[in-house]
Amino acid sequence: MKLKKLPYDLTVCKVYDVSGINLSADICFVGKTDEELSLVCKTEDAPAETVERDDGWRGFRIEGVLDFSLIGILSELSTILAENKIGIFAVSTFNTDYILVKTDNFDRAMNVLAAEGYEVAEY
Repeated sequence: MKLKKLPYDLTVCKVYDVSGINLSADICFVGKTDEELSLVCKTEDAPAETVERDDGWRGFRIEGVLDFSLIGILSELSTILAENKIGIFAVSTFNTDYILVKTDNFDRAMNVLAAEGYEVAEY
């Protein structure tokens, strides 16, 4: 399976409303529940006003379109990283999954996954 590194720093935050979110940015994940409005975006695109903010993330995506019948892909990746004491923040889209790790663990995460047989590609 091929993993593709994202070439930018990411921020995970909670926002008050959608007015400060740049929905035309290259990468923008918005999640809303009855309790919160969350955003994952490039650090440079993060709104000035947030409820909470956590900078210092890097990410990669699973290349290709994943069929909904595929089982355990995210579980396998997260298990490998957890066994190596690397925490994740996962985001799924209709096509694929994205995994974020803290910047100081990113290179180690890529090396661990490559050692497990995953092909890691630059963006």
